[in-house]
Amino acid sequence: MKKQLFLSLLALTVAAGARADEARLLRFPATNGTDVVFTYAGDLYTAPLSGGEARRLTSHVGYEIFPRFSPDGRTIAFTAEYDGNREVYVIPAGGGEPRRLTYTATNERDDVGDRMGPNNIVMAWTPNGEGVVYRNRVGSGFQGRLWVAPLKGGMPRPLPLPEGGFCAFSPDNGSRLAYNRVFREFRNWKYYRGGMADDIWLYDPQAKSVQNLTDNTAQDICPMWIGEEIYFLSDRDKTMNLFAYNTRTRQTEKVTDYADYDIKFPSTDGRQIVYEHAGYLYRFDPQTRKSEQIHITLGAENVYARPGQMHVSAHVTSAGLSADGWPSPPGAKSSTCP
Repeated sequence: MKKQLFLSLLALTVAAGARADEARLLRFPATNGTDVVFTYAGDLYTAPLSGGEARRLTSHVGYEIFPRFSPDGRTIAFTAEYDGNREVYVIPAGGGEPRRLTYTATNERDDVGDRMGPNNIVMAWTPNGEGVVYRNRVGSGFQGRLWVAPLKGGMPRPLPLPEGGFCAFSPDNGSRLAYNRVFREFRNWKYYRGGMADDIWLYDPQAKSVQNLTDNTAQDICPMWIGEEIYFLSDRDKTMNLFAYNTRTRQTEKVTDYADYDIKFPSTDGRQIVYEHAGYLYRFDPQTRKSEQIHITLGAENVYARPGQMHVSAHVTSAGLSADGWPSPPGAKSSTCP
């Protein structure tokens, strides 16, 4: 009995030690059903959806964000700033040279840290895999428009909507589109209730209609269409959680119940959802309504976290000694200022 207890505790200790090196601050995940791609420290990484060691896909000094797998899982579209502006690029899912798809004018408020969010965010792929849907910012306000950039190159075309943000095509070859109008996913106003809080809208081009599905005073964002249900994030219960709207019964169900940190930037491959929570990545199974963490490790060099030396003489305006005087070399006795 004691031996079994010791072995069980040893196994738990080893597992805890393995978890101690887990990567954190992983953002903007997407999956193709086998792998998960995400942003870490401004670069793209990929790892098995079941968890494990991540592999780096990009290494540019700028940001590479919002990756999305193509419907066949072979190509990744993402937003990057290789050439200055944030534009839409594609690379093979296994890595390779990025190819630029869009060429747009500079937006004066084009920054990942801005409350409006960056420009030209990749939202989705067209159901046939021939184009990448992205949101282009209109001016410096909250409004944006949805465009489709052809994978083979050429001029992008706008979707026939006056405004748009995060979106998801219906599973029946994209005959309808669930989308946001006013984007607020980068705002840090908690518990906002007002005219700028977004809803999930349904666009039906055949019926030439637009319908408000959620019609809630809270913020309902990031629609994801799986079967008969449209999943989305809402802070109607204070913390951003996943909800599911059934297009047949028109009923809404809360399917996660976090009370500490918001769920951020979820996406789906049409079968399951991946999202970030508290800096970690999770996968959600719509069938079981259960979430599980994707345990990921990576061997990043963390170049921006290394200690370094800088010339600060031009910025020094005053100085003062610490209580024990100048720092002493290792092993030397410390001295005390009178």
